[in-house]
Amino acid sequence: MWMQIAVAIARATGTVFEIESRRPVGGGSIAQSYAIAGGDRTFFCKFQRGVDPDVFAAEALGLRAMFDTHTIRVPEPICWGAAEGAAYFVMEWLSFGRGASAAAWDTMGRQLAAMHRRGASDRFGWERDNTIGATPQVNPWTECWADFFAEHRIGYQLQLARQHGGDFPDPDRAIAAVRSALSWHQPQPSLVHGDLWSGNAAVTTDGEPAILDPATHYGDREVDLAMTELFGGFPAAFYRGYNAEWPLDRGYCERKDLYNLYHFLNHFNLFGGSYGSQARHVLDRLLQT
Repeated sequence: MWMQIAVAIARATGTVFEIESRRPVGGGSIAQSYAIAGGDRTFFCKFQRGVDPDVFAAEALGLRAMFDTHTIRVPEPICWGAAEGAAYFVMEWLSFGRGASAAAWDTMGRQLAAMHRRGASDRFGWERDNTIGATPQVNPWTECWADFFAEHRIGYQLQLARQHGGDFPDPDRAIAAVRSALSWHQPQPSLVHGDLWSGNAAVTTDGEPAILDPATHYGDREVDLAMTELFGGFPAAFYRGYNAEWPLDRGYCERKDLYNLYHFLNHFNLFGGSYGSQARHVLDRLLQT
């Protein structure tokens, strides 16, 4: 497998590459991840057996879209495919430091806002389906944001949750309530990371902010900001930087819980436990309005 991956790297970079060392590294709870090195070059490689290589192809497409905005640092995708029954994905190696200054968080906020502004579309969705964690994420092109989020985010997750034994309201009622709650909100379709929690944001050893492991699509930019507020939130400097570059729209504080309902449901579908009660709390409030 490793020889095939080395050949793929050489083909993608146009330079002969031989793997001289490899070591396991952290990089997610789903795939196995390695630092692979040869000569003066190091790459990050993750692979997983029993998964469709299209999963990594979709992730690479999302990273490439973010990389091509030239706004915020993301690891550049190098190559991906299948080798000896395993799907693999090779990308640029970034060295991360421990901790980050307020200035770095401020810069991350500003650069994320620039990515949202520069990565624009005329529709919501994405050119292919992808995943959020291990969950499929469907991205059909949709003209209306309320329709897209209600049907293809909340509705889809609720269908999965009921299959997993979750005690949730009828999806049709929830879809109608979400559509109604967002009916007057018409955001610009922006390129979003889609899974922006603290584990997917870092600062390199050179002090440069970076974001990783996306569930990319074109959506309301607020979905990224909302998710940053889960699990303890980002430092205040991040939000100051973002709002200095592109202030959030009126009503964000009311919408963010609705947007995070998607992640509560997804976490229930992945892990079960208390995420179900958090999702029900948001749904109950939504259905009472």
